[in-house]
Amino acid sequence: MAKKYEKPVILKVQTGMMNKFGSSPYYTRKVRTEIDGVAINELVEKFGSPLFVFSETALRQKYRAYYNSFSTRYPNVAFGWSYKTNYLPAVCSILHQEGAIAEVVSEMEYDKARSIGIPGDKIIFNGPYKNLSALEKAVKEGAMINIDHFDEIYDLEKVADKLKKKIKVGMRVNMDTGIYPQWSRFGLNLDSGQAMDAVKRMVSKGKLVLNGLHCHIGTFILEPNAYAVEIEKMIKFGYEVEEKFKMKIEYYDIGGGFPSKSKLKGTYQEPDVMIPSVDEYAESISTSLFRNLRGGDLPKLYLETGRAIVDEAGYLITSIIASKRLPDGRKSYIADAGVNLLYTSFWYKYNIEIDRQVDGTNEPAIINGPLCMNIDVIEEGRLLPPMEKGTRLILSPVGAYNVTQWMQFIEFRPNVVLIGTNKEVDIIREAEDLSDITRREKLPERLKLNLNSP
Repeated sequence: MAKKYEKPVILKVQTGMMNKFGSSPYYTRKVRTEIDGVAINELVEKFGSPLFVFSETALRQKYRAYYNSFSTRYPNVAFGWSYKTNYLPAVCSILHQEGAIAEVVSEMEYDKARSIGIPGDKIIFNGPYKNLSALEKAVKEGAMINIDHFDEIYDLEKVADKLKKKIKVGMRVNMDTGIYPQWSRFGLNLDSGQAMDAVKRMVSKGKLVLNGLHCHIGTFILEPNAYAVEIEKMIKFGYEVEEKFKMKIEYYDIGGGFPSKSKLKGTYQEPDVMIPSVDEYAESISTSLFRNLRGGDLPKLYLETGRAIVDEAGYLITSIIASKRLPDGRKSYIADAGVNLLYTSFWYKYNIEIDRQVDGTNEPAIINGPLCMNIDVIEEGRLLPPMEKGTRLILSPVGAYNVTQWMQFIEFRPNVVLIGTNKEVDIIREAEDLSDITRREKLPERLKLNLNSP
């Protein structure tokens, strides 16, 4: 068999930027032939490429690790599964089976939770936009509503009038915990007195009863002590509300934001080094709880952990469909998955594994997706071996946000499968076809083409 000829090029040797952690970590040669005991070849032959793959075993193990770490330190804890992170029904159902309730941030997500059997009183309803009808539905069904702004207070007062009842509500607050940029867009500010003003409004009208506080300080938080500060400020505010207005705070919802083992762009250290363990977060949070709560008080602690639980359970298999040499000397590999499927590629450098042993010298390369747009880059600056058309790459972790933020743009969205604990493989979202794109489109009669007309 004749060898494929490629014109030789001269490349400047690049060993990576100088840094105290050593040479560039972006060197890929790791081989992966299976996921949870199911062969990559078998998955692609049966379900196609690209293909999202989720591990039920990894999901259950990660949830149990988080739950055990917190529940062994604080006895009154519950988890709300963050639907926006991944709201595929199969993923949600696994976590609900494990004991998580639902945490949603829109009416669409609320209805999704209800459609798979979650009762209203097992739903935390967050988010900056809850229309009047959604609020009324949530109140009737007993959902835990965390108010985001004054206009939501006014709307809930209207609902209280209509239903002729007082409504128990929680309130989202924001604060300075030492994490920057500070997430001040959501909720009512604690430090400026805005949150207390909201409580006074509730008390003055007598239609809403505050019984919980919620806060979410950000995403991919790498400092466990920030949660300790959050807890301290929330509890102090809770006791102030109780003393002034006789309203008992029954729960503290500290949101999510725990990181997964993802590698942020611009960082040198690997995730195993950079990212604190779940026990470090649990220890910081539980210590702050016991330090600030008064004797005998054990309010419910809610956590809305999403990324840290699901991200590492997700993989994307993509195939090399072509390659070319760029003017700057780098090799460009074109894959059948791009930023349409991997929204998080703008922030993270994925772990990339190859489905076979590849011989040859690693060289600087870029991986482009199939889209006809220049920003369709899922990896650049990686040292890769020479790969032939048909080589499959396995990217991870990709379980968080990608299948909720993916785009139907240029290409159809692919199959998503779940590997069960007994190695059974089920499609949990079917690949799209043209009917999915066109079934809600309408073509006016006057615009229909008649190519046979004179």
